[in-house]
Amino acid sequence: MILLGLLLLIIGLLVGMGLLTTIGSILIVVGVVLWILGATGRAVGGRKHFF
Repeated sequence: MILLGLLLLIIGLLVGMGLLTTIGSILIVVGVVLWILGATGRAVGGRKHFF
């Protein structure tokens, strides 16, 4: 999710589309939050590991 967000963010910045930039940054933030929760051992969505 982080890689997809980063890809959309870069494409949005290069092309100049604000929508892609916004979606990319939201995906990066959600991916980082899920990654941190999974790394601390908390269950995310009923699963101990988020892959």
